[in-house]
Amino acid sequence: MADLDPQTLEVRRAVATNPDSLFPLASTYKQAVLWAVLREFGAGRLSPTERFDVTPGQQSLGEYPYDGTNVKALTIRMIQRSDNTATDILHRRVGLGRVQALADDLRLCHTRLILPTKDWWAAQAGLSPTYQQGLDWDTASQSQRLAWAAGVDQDTRRLTVHELAAHLNPYFEQLHQPADDLAAHNVSTPYEFSTLLAHQYLRGGLTARAQKWQQEVAQLGYGKSALRAGQVGNIRSFYGKGATAGGC
Repeated sequence: MADLDPQTLEVRRAVATNPDSLFPLASTYKQAVLWAVLREFGAGRLSPTERFDVTPGQQSLGEYPYDGTNVKALTIRMIQRSDNTATDILHRRVGLGRVQALADDLRLCHTRLILPTKDWWAAQAGLSPTYQQGLDWDTASQSQRLAWAAGVDQDTRRLTVHELAAHLNPYFEQLHQPADDLAAHNVSTPYEFSTLLAHQYLRGGLTARAQKWQQEVAQLGYGKSALRAGQVGNIRSFYGKGATAGGC
């Protein structure tokens, strides 16, 4: 938790635990997908009314949107409901590299944002030959990282969610190790991820229309009811991420 100067983004005061240790981001990474979507919208490369059907290869674990859902509705499902399929559709639409570039442009060297949700689990279930070939993320170039992620994603999109679950459930019941999450999931450190969020919500490089869209969606996230104004001061705005606390 940090108190930031809104102009300079310098930290005034902070409370942190293991700020430079690596952790799996799980669903908190979905905020970065939202940021990438909004930047694509601002650049004129994506419309909020663009619609998508859900193919068996796109469907991830959990609920999934009905066919014909538009981009704006998918962003709401992603943030408010932590919908994995909505996230994966949007992540692939903007491009694996564009989401990762949000971290790379800020020189957040230990932050990985490149894999859609279904890819993590396919990797852990042993269903991605590309993942099993291995990649040293820290030493790989940007082009090597993108080629690796594209290969993992291609492997994953050949699977239905039922095929994935059939392999994933035994893995979690018998083989799972916490260290596996660091290898397969998107990851960051508390310091780097808080830096990413500070830039996203305070200096996101968004157009006025994109900022309005972000405010409308991000305020639907989980956690606002737990804040008491008398304890934390006046709350001018709240942004959160559904299912897993990950707001700003």
